[in-house]
Amino acid sequence: MGGDVDADVVAQKTALRTQALTGRLAGGDAAALAANLRRALAPHAGRVLAGYWPMRGEADPRPAMEAHDGPLCLPVVPGRGQPLVFRLWRGEALVPGSFGTSNPPDSAPEVTPEVLIVPLVGFDAALQRLGYGGGFYDRTLARLRAAGPVTAIGLGWAGQQLPAIPATATDERLDAIVTDRGILATPA
Repeated sequence: MGGDVDADVVAQKTALRTQALTGRLAGGDAAALAANLRRALAPHAGRVLAGYWPMRGEADPRPAMEAHDGPLCLPVVPGRGQPLVFRLWRGEALVPGSFGTSNPPDSAPEVTPEVLIVPLVGFDAALQRLGYGGGFYDRTLARLRAAGPVTAIGLGWAGQQLPAIPATATDERLDAIVTDRGILATPA
């Protein structure tokens, strides 16, 4: 019976991905998105920030990353079923990574982020994130949170919001979601 529930959730998430990707392709107000992300990151000045290099129409965090007052790192996908590794990035050329990603070379030092900008396919008002289905950020956030405090900020267009995303025991809720229309966050 547990397998049926998991299969139902997988099917629901697949349908929701299609809907959210349509919203993502519509885009939004890039200047408002960057301003909202800078505002969300302002309290985290000086902390190690993990961003990402956008692909497949993902919302672009780079303008806010450039404005961050602190160390920057980018994720590296070491392999299927593994948490992400983060390498320090100081603006040097990136190399092609797994699954179409771009990341710092292996010579860049590994660092542990304290704040992460998390790409997403879709999200809901409960701060649940829908990704591509590989579980990389869920595994990564679980590992980081087990070691200490970390802030995870999802980034996407307002059109990517879904009514509700079914959550499983391995899904990691975000601390905030930034869109071109504002910031959703857990109450303080």
